[in-house]
Amino acid sequence: MYKKYSKLIVAAIVALIFIGTFVFLYEKSQPKPVEYTEFTPKMGDVLKTTVITGKIEPRNEVNVKPQISGIITEICKQAGDFVQAGEVIAKVKVIPDMGQLSSAQARVRLAEINLKQAQVNYGREEQLYKKQLVSADEFDKVKQSLQQAKEEKVAALDALEVVRDGVSKSNASASSTLIRSTISGIILDIPVKVGNSVILANTFNDGTTIASVANMNDLIFRGNIDETEVGNLVVGMPMKITIGAMQDLKFDADLEYISPKAVENNGANQFEVKAAVRSVKGGKIRSGYSANAEIVLAKASHVITVPESAIEFSGDSTFVYIVKGSGEKKTYERKQVTTGLSDGVNIEIKKGLSLKDKVRGPQVVADNKDDE
Repeated sequence: MYKKYSKLIVAAIVALIFIGTFVFLYEKSQPKPVEYTEFTPKMGDVLKTTVITGKIEPRNEVNVKPQISGIITEICKQAGDFVQAGEVIAKVKVIPDMGQLSSAQARVRLAEINLKQAQVNYGREEQLYKKQLVSADEFDKVKQSLQQAKEEKVAALDALEVVRDGVSKSNASASSTLIRSTISGIILDIPVKVGNSVILANTFNDGTTIASVANMNDLIFRGNIDETEVGNLVVGMPMKITIGAMQDLKFDADLEYISPKAVENNGANQFEVKAAVRSVKGGKIRSGYSANAEIVLAKASHVITVPESAIEFSGDSTFVYIVKGSGEKKTYERKQVTTGLSDGVNIEIKKGLSLKDKVRGPQVVADNKDDE
């Protein structure tokens, strides 16, 4: 009797498991109702922007070069120092050219000979003039010759000093051995060291750069923009500059230059742009910082917007599905709309939709945790 009931209980359990499994699989196989996200149109602004990559650099960077050739004997400044125009950056010791030195020395010797002869002639002519044996006109000519001989000796000595020392006594204040900054600004780099040989600029050589100086309060952003977007740019457009190394630091800038000629960059035609950076005082910005410039190409203000994902594109037409009813009686009415500017997330609706409408968005994809 006990065995008989046991068999019945086991059979009942098996039947329940079988029925439960069948019901579970049946329910799983039934299609679930499709659910959609829903959006309410909003009033707002739509901005179409682009980001230009580039770098920050001073508008004018000047390379200070020597006016003579020689050897650096002293460097008075270092990179990062502020200098005024005319302030000494370095000193140069002249290494004279032997040919020029010999010519200058010969000129001095010749000037001394001429001066001695002029003095003798003057003394002789002066005695004759006192005895009224020569005219005043002849005496004035001899006196003038003496003065010219004196000036020639002074000039010859100056030339010798310039060739030998790089400076003469008569122009010591404007010595070319003192390398002075030509502008006021920050020294960006001093690529030479004490003991380095330097040469002046000539027809065959640009000359040695002693220092690079720039006004770091007058900076520009330089970057490149793709040819597909350059047509939307206009000189004077505002930009927002973000420094790559200083994410929390942003600056305003004004577009001031658009290149009329494209350059090829990685297979794409791009145009160079420059923008004047505003409010950069304080020394936080360094030359060569990588930066991004955000610029608004187009703007639609105070317009009806919906997420672009709610728009159905069909050829040249655009449609939305307006929600009708609620609950199980909910339906969707397809309606054509006229769209405007898009920022990639939201899109402007010019016609066909009001703020009271509710539109259908993408289908809701539920997570099926039972399959994990």
